[in-house]
Amino acid sequence: MSDRKYAIEVRTAPEFIADQSNPENDHYVFAYTITLRNVGSVAAQLVSRHWIITDADDQVQEVRGLGVVGQQPLLQPGESFEYTSGCALPTPVGTMRGSYRMVAEDGTHFDADIPEFTLAIPRVLH
Repeated sequence: MSDRKYAIEVRTAPEFIADQSNPENDHYVFAYTITLRNVGSVAAQLVSRHWIITDADDQVQEVRGLGVVGQQPLLQPGESFEYTSGCALPTPVGTMRGSYRMVAEDGTHFDADIPEFTLAIPRVLH
């Protein structure tokens, strides 16, 4: 178990964006809303992200970059930060997982894991 001094809770809420998708051309667009909450006892700043995106054909895409949606939020203990971003897949189902690199106000670097979540078009009922 990680030191409770450095702890970021990550919640995910994915959704399929039908009006930006084109299934005939194997183009499926998904949005995901991420909520980060500092459940530790030390303020920490998100400095970078690392995503591992896998489609239904087991093609893996890794994405690394600074911040999220152009920001590097500083979260005081108890504070939350929410953002929405998206990705496109060539298959109607895939998964995303990864981590955020955090720097605590005392200079400690740690990772906040992003639990794997599924991107999938809604099932059509007949």
